[in-house]
Amino acid sequence: MIYFDNAATTLQKPESVARAVLEAMTSFGNPGRGVHEPAMAASRAIYDARCALARLFHGENPARIAFTANATQALNTAIKGILNPGDHVITTAMEHNSVLRPLYELAERGVELTILPADKQGRVAYESLEAAIQSNTRAIVCTHGSNLTGNLVDMGKIGAIAKAHGLLLVVDASQTAGVIPIDVEKMNIDILCFTGHKGLLGPQGTGGLYVREGVAVRPLLTGGSGVQSHSKTHPIQMPTVLEAGTLNAHGLAGLNAGVRFLLETGIDTTRQKELDLMWTFYESVKTIPGITVYGDFSHRERCPIVSLNVRDYDSSQVSDALFSQYGIATRPGAHCAPLMHEALGTGSRGAVRFSFSHYNTMEEIEFAVSALRELAREE
Repeated sequence: MIYFDNAATTLQKPESVARAVLEAMTSFGNPGRGVHEPAMAASRAIYDARCALARLFHGENPARIAFTANATQALNTAIKGILNPGDHVITTAMEHNSVLRPLYELAERGVELTILPADKQGRVAYESLEAAIQSNTRAIVCTHGSNLTGNLVDMGKIGAIAKAHGLLLVVDASQTAGVIPIDVEKMNIDILCFTGHKGLLGPQGTGGLYVREGVAVRPLLTGGSGVQSHSKTHPIQMPTVLEAGTLNAHGLAGLNAGVRFLLETGIDTTRQKELDLMWTFYESVKTIPGITVYGDFSHRERCPIVSLNVRDYDSSQVSDALFSQYGIATRPGAHCAPLMHEALGTGSRGAVRFSFSHYNTMEEIEFAVSALRELAREE
């Protein structure tokens, strides 16, 4: 099998990730719930993961990293934890449903919502962002990179706009954490939400959020914390305030290993290979008669994603054929990004997404291009 569905989850992981999970499964107790060695081993691994992520994101303090089960939980925590009825929030048509649905829910409760449109290449005009700011605007919530087109958002530019107007900036880094360099200080990011099982090369069931010092987020969940057990209220200190219940220490040990691999190897190194693979694929398929490619390819820097359609086939037909006839794994459909599909004009049939990892090879790219040529020729 050739795996080109890395934007959904990375299949190939460093060997150290699997080894760390296995070792954790046989040695960890409950983190923060005891001073015996199994409990302390779990606590140390979780702290190490915080340190690795703070280093990766250039955060000022590991305690500002709180863990969740995934980016969806992190985004729900951030969005619902900072907005109140009467607030105004700005987002974009590039967003995943993990941003859109919590915002729609809050809009029914009195939060005013503005969604900036995207053009036919999936781009949002930055000038429209500044024009949408109102006196009651509280936050900007946006993706760093589209999971459908691979288009990147200029987070430095958006961060500067947010800072100039005193707004909170919440960023969905699901597609960029571990893939694109992120500096939360330089980009003026107040809350960065990430998942562990994609570019960070960790296990599923891991994720979290970075919260800038001085930014308060109401917890989505309250309950056991391992500390202040006699208090009727949940602790307010980071990261405990956002981590009710037992953390996935086994998974976080694996996430720590994945992040450490990236820090040691260098994101620039893995990224260069991913971009080389993506651009080779794009340049090869864009001229095949009957194939339509979506997104803005005017800049080299982007997520390693190419989404396309073949003639007038439904995307699921093409994806099924790629797997059943050629053993190529891709992702068809709507990709939980309905507004982006509306902008691209692909709402009725979706698109076939190819997403690449540094574990892929040029030989796999060549085989996939050949397969698409054959499918595009079929009558």
